[in-house]
Amino acid sequence: MSEDFELDTDDLTRRMDGSMSNLRTEFASLRTGRASASMLEPVQVEAYGQMTPINQVGTVNVPEPRMVTINVWDKGLVGKVEKAIRESGLGINPQLNGTIIMLPIPELNEERRKELTKVAAQYAEHARVAIRNVRRDGMDKIKKAKADGMSEDDQKLWEAEVQDLTDTYIKKVDEALETKQEEIMQV
Repeated sequence: MSEDFELDTDDLTRRMDGSMSNLRTEFASLRTGRASASMLEPVQVEAYGQMTPINQVGTVNVPEPRMVTINVWDKGLVGKVEKAIRESGLGINPQLNGTIIMLPIPELNEERRKELTKVAAQYAEHARVAIRNVRRDGMDKIKKAKADGMSEDDQKLWEAEVQDLTDTYIKKVDEALETKQEEIMQV
C-alpha cells in the first residue's frame, strides 16, 4: 500500500494560495492615505432584508486621489449605506449629495498609521495560522499513510516536502506584510 501513497500537493498549494489571496484582499481594505475602491469591499449594507456589499447597491468611483464616491442606485438605501460606512471602522466621514455619497480620505496621522500596521500584522498572523492548518492536514494524511504501511523514509520525504511548501508560503506572508507596513508608514 505504501507505494500507492501520493499526497495531493496541488491541493495544499491551492489552499495556501487561497490564504494568500484572502490576505491580499484584507490588506487592500486597509487605508494608506490614498483613495481606493477596494477599501470599501469589507463594508456590508443591510439592503432588501440581507447584508449586501456596497458595490452591489451603487457605483463606487475614485474621481481623485483623496476622494471616493458612491452613487447609490436606490434612494431609500442612501441612509443605510452612509450608516454602514460610519460604523465600518474605516475612520471616514461620509458626506451626502443627493444619491451620491462622497468619502474624503483624510491624511493619516502617525498614531493611526501605527494602528494600521498592527491591524496588518494581525491579518498576516491569521494567514500564517491558515497556512499552518493546511500543513497540519497534509501531515495528518502522511501519518495515516505511515500507519497503513508507508516506509519511514517515504514519510520523512513527504513531511519535508510539506514543510518546504509551508515555509515558502509563510515567507510570502512575511514579505507581503513588510511591503504593506512600508506602504502604510509612507507619508
